[in-house]
Amino acid sequence: MSNLVQGQTGEWEVVIGMEVHAQVTSHSKLFSGSSTAFGAGPNQNVSLVDAAMPGMLPVINGACVRQAIKTGLGLKAEINLTSVFDRKNYFYADLPQGYQISQFKHPIVGEGVLTIELSDGSSHAIGIERLHLEQDAGKSLHDQHPSKSYIDLNRSGVALMEIVSKPDLRSAEQAGAYIKKLRSILRYLGTCDGNMEEGSLRADVNVSVRKPGAPLGTRTETKNLNSVRFIMQTIDAEVERQIEVIEDGGEIFQETRLFDTSTGMTRAMRSKEDAHDYRYFPDPDLLPLSVTQDYVDEIAAELPELPDDIRMRMVDEYGLSSYDAGVLTEERETALFYETASAGRDRKIVANWMSVELFGALNKAGKILAESPVSPAALGELVDLITQGTISGRIAKDVFAEMFETGEAAASIIESKGLKQVSDTGAIEALIDKVIAENQDKVDEYRGGKDKLFGFFVGQTMKLSGGQANPGMVNQMLKDKLK
Repeated sequence: MSNLVQGQTGEWEVVIGMEVHAQVTSHSKLFSGSSTAFGAGPNQNVSLVDAAMPGMLPVINGACVRQAIKTGLGLKAEINLTSVFDRKNYFYADLPQGYQISQFKHPIVGEGVLTIELSDGSSHAIGIERLHLEQDAGKSLHDQHPSKSYIDLNRSGVALMEIVSKPDLRSAEQAGAYIKKLRSILRYLGTCDGNMEEGSLRADVNVSVRKPGAPLGTRTETKNLNSVRFIMQTIDAEVERQIEVIEDGGEIFQETRLFDTSTGMTRAMRSKEDAHDYRYFPDPDLLPLSVTQDYVDEIAAELPELPDDIRMRMVDEYGLSSYDAGVLTEERETALFYETASAGRDRKIVANWMSVELFGALNKAGKILAESPVSPAALGELVDLITQGTISGRIAKDVFAEMFETGEAAASIIESKGLKQVSDTGAIEALIDKVIAENQDKVDEYRGGKDKLFGFFVGQTMKLSGGQANPGMVNQMLKDKLK
């Protein structure tokens, strides 16, 4: 599938890089003991260090360092045993120090790779440039007073992992797949909860366009995008804008932009700073951070099975399609539900029931998997009843709907409603004889070569049985009777 975009002057190639800010899952902040709990009242989780009171010194949180290394290992990246914290100098009203403690030339994690899968079945390896630790700023609130802005420092000092991709992405679809895959890995690892609504995962998107094979164009950066949909909309809008500007004889400027969700367009915020504008220098209050290879190896030994590994196992051992395996492994909870429901059963049938019936019902009800009235064991029991021939696949759909509505077990619903599949040869034969007797004209047509009428006889027999006749037996016995 070509990723080139058609403009008035021919085709254009889109080049995208992403900087993802992932809040580290930890009880306290990067350099203080303040709580990181979401939803506290304004300025409730603020220590003297977070408020940048004179003489207050930062102290590194070892749990955050461990989470960053764990994430680096999950991204198959190089772990740097020595890294350095720098001061990144800029002014915002909600940045009390007047600088941010970050990492520049010597990050804790170096180059890695993340593989994405697209809907057309293709996969793409996206390079990770680096992962570094840094502290978050506070938050300016502009809607609390008609003429004043308020400052909430609860987020000030919260640990972030900034994960910087290489400019390897070539479309909005790829960027959407990238952020979803990255979020999935972080959640499997337990290093970031990935909650984009609460701001614990947000992305800055760098976009440029060029003629195929030409040098890289001038990029713009759109900041603080907190949903996959907004990321994809931003890219599409910015690509369209840049191509239009260039084709009209204009010039793209390196700048920071914002995405306006009400219009679906981006707008300029300020000219984009270069690294030297921030006057980076090593933070004099923090020594270089050194970890041992043994410490890294210990963390590596604790890594859980990650989505790519589980997906490959589902394809190789269970015979699932790559797409189905991808859907089932996107969230760790989904993979665990599937593994439990399908253990000792036909893995493909369970995957189909989860992907179609369960996900469809959850989506319609506006529920997440954790709220499912049907447990993994209950879904597995339903599949057992189908494979054992107790109920047909069609009746199973009605039973499932009842299970989802009431939380009742499949066996008790089948028992109370008398839905057991009829597999008695004599009973089915009587049904077939009745159908044949009532449709003698169609029998003659079928025997005269109109083979397509076979489906009619099957349908009539199943209808007469109330959908409870064993379909396999109906098919075989009809073929014998109609010869």
